[in-house]
Amino acid sequence: MSSVRPKLKPETPKSITAWETATGRTVWLTANGDWTADTSQIAAFTGDEAEERLAAAAKQEAIITDPYFMEVTETGGITGRETLRESIRANGPTVAYGDKA
Repeated sequence: MSSVRPKLKPETPKSITAWETATGRTVWLTANGDWTADTSQIAAFTGDEAEERLAAAAKQEAIITDPYFMEVTETGGITGRETLRESIRANGPTVAYGDKA
């Protein structure tokens, strides 16, 4: 399964994000190729390495679902066009769910 998302230039730092198949939680690819829910472990990739990592991630559908590029800073911080959406994916809803106001 894949979704159409905006193309990022090869030199743009990007991470690979997906949903963990078993739990549905948001995960990111680390520099050593593991998946993590810890946003401090997000790795940034560029150029051919980024494309190779995404292609490898797409073959891991038993572990993750719908991998795609997400623009990040050179150190893996969330940034770019989809900042709000990716921040919500990383940190949870903007409003507490189920809490009484």
